[in-house]
Amino acid sequence: MSSPSKRRDMDVMKLMMSDYTVETINDGITEFNVEFHGPKESLYVGGVWKIRVELPDPYLYKSLSIGFLNKIFHPNVDELSLKCIRASLMMKDKNQYEQKVKEYCERYTKKENVVGTPKDDSDDEISEEEFSGQSDSDDEVVGHADP
Repeated sequence: MSSPSKRRDMDVMKLMMSDYTVETINDGITEFNVEFHGPKESLYVGGVWKIRVELPDPYLYKSLSIGFLNKIFHPNVDELSLKCIRASLMMKDKNQYEQKVKEYCERYTKKENVVGTPKDDSDDEISEEEFSGQSDSDDEVVGHADP
């Protein structure tokens, strides 16, 4: 079995040789940004996302950290406990969910809107009431990947 550092190096090299755009931070391989595109034939087509990846020293024995640098509307990407709200919206009103995904793609995922550092959009959170239709607010949620 190879050592964790060799495995980390191999995994990062495979990622860099893939079709993704990978930008190392501080010329190391423990922190980097990865740019990827929404899958064809999905609601996310045409979108471009950038995530920041941080690999811990004991990689393989400790989880890596992943955070979106731009917004995404997806039930598996959440801000605190809002994951359940989005999943609920997807199940209760698929048309509204699909419209929200398309809106996020249009507003936040065009290549020119992808930034290199996370924005503090703490004012952009939406409440459960806003998702359930009890509010007319047009605020959005900043997405972060689940560990």
